[in-house]
Amino acid sequence: MGEQRSVLRNLKAFSIFRNLSEEDLLELSKRMHEEHFGAGKYIIKEGTEGNTMYLLVNGVVDIMKTTVYGDQYVTASVSAKDEGVFGEMALIDQGRRSASVLTKTDCDTLWISKEDFQSFCRLYPTAGCELLFITSSNLVRKLRKENENLRLVYEALIEEIESC
Repeated sequence: MGEQRSVLRNLKAFSIFRNLSEEDLLELSKRMHEEHFGAGKYIIKEGTEGNTMYLLVNGVVDIMKTTVYGDQYVTASVSAKDEGVFGEMALIDQGRRSASVLTKTDCDTLWISKEDFQSFCRLYPTAGCELLFITSSNLVRKLRKENENLRLVYEALIEEIESC
């Protein structure tokens, strides 16, 4: 029971769960798993199939992408104070991971599988709908940012070509 209290306390620290009732959070906590990763370890590897979403409870991670030449680069560094959530696309589809997550420090995470998340949503549809809405909103925000980044890269490329 002490472990479940710890999970519940950690869930409450994430704003994505702020609209869930205490009962909903308790039920969600029963489906969450704690996992520790040492510094320099991959939590998620780009290109692999995934079915889990992670919450960063403690530590700092780098979100990394791979170029067509196989070189990795950091797109963002995320700390627990940023309420890091990653792998959320895996709750919607079980496609390949779009980025890697590499620990910069020792990290503590909570994770939930797609199956457990879907089970929670079926049993607690109001809370499930709220979580799906927030998750979708976060994904849309990230997509809009990536679209803006692509636009900037495209404009820079056009400028470079025109200056030749």
